[in-house]
Amino acid sequence: MSDLHLGLAGVGRIGAMHASHLTRTPGVGRLTLADADPDRAREVAEALGADWAPDAEALLARGVDGLLVATGTAQHPALVAAGVRAGVPVLCEKPVAPDVASSLPVLELVEAAGGVVRIGHQRRHDAGYREARRAHAAGELGRLHSVRATTCDAAPPPLAFLAASGGLFRDCSVHDFDALRWVTGREVVEVYARGSAEVAPQIADVGDVDTALAVCTLDDGTLAVVTASRCNGAGHDVRLELQGSLGTLVVGLDERSALRSAEPGTAFPAGPAHTTFAERFADAYRAEVAAFADLVRGAGGAAEDLCTLADAVAAARVADAAQESLRTGAPVRVAAPERAPAGAR
Repeated sequence: MSDLHLGLAGVGRIGAMHASHLTRTPGVGRLTLADADPDRAREVAEALGADWAPDAEALLARGVDGLLVATGTAQHPALVAAGVRAGVPVLCEKPVAPDVASSLPVLELVEAAGGVVRIGHQRRHDAGYREARRAHAAGELGRLHSVRATTCDAAPPPLAFLAASGGLFRDCSVHDFDALRWVTGREVVEVYARGSAEVAPQIADVGDVDTALAVCTLDDGTLAVVTASRCNGAGHDVRLELQGSLGTLVVGLDERSALRSAEPGTAFPAGPAHTTFAERFADAYRAEVAAFADLVRGAGGAAEDLCTLADAVAAARVADAAQESLRTGAPVRVAAPERAPAGAR
């Protein structure tokens, strides 16, 4: 298929971004958008020169070759199922569902139907994360002893979003948990988490924290620290540090890093800080939808690095454990899968 017809359900902030990237993706000849608000779908479609449908059911009836799901989390399971039943590959924004318990029926449905579903963890397509994975796999860093991952937003999203997000670890740090697994090739077996809402105390009113830290133990004994914040005034800060017996490698340390040195005479970084995830990972998001287009047409290459449904559920298990540790104040063992995923592709 040289001119794909792709469908996109959900054109809020991240969906509109995906739509914009898809209109410039080689091999995508037609794009049809749908949203719970049909006027919104029409508005975005007209701005991009795309088509629109009144709802997701009508979108799938147009005979799309693949479906990208970028709606709110609560709608993910039903839309993934609809795409699988329609016989088309699906790329769904993370998470699969609000938690692991509600993700498992989706996994079972996809396995039973032999569906092709991938989950949007765009860091797998970021040049820095890809280099870190390569360097570690090549043994260039020696034996890892410490891993540090951070994701900090410049400002918190609306409280209405936070009230339904599932918590900072599920909404935000799940990207770091997926990156830990993907870059190191190891599993997280235990999590000890703490959090606070001292910067933005109104976030506590909806049951969340604005800052959190999780100490993770990997299955080979390596220690990893994952930190997150909703209120990082310096800018959008996403980094991963791998520290080993032979060397240290840092992802996200460039001229636009949201930090400054306290050392006299040091001007690095000199550029303006990243401000949003969409801007920080623009290249990765473009590469992700291009990889999905490759998956739809049956090509290999970058499509092989798209996050599988089973991998997304594995990262969600770590996030669930972190949220439980945050609630109880005690270390929590990460639950192992009830069974090995047989056919989740």
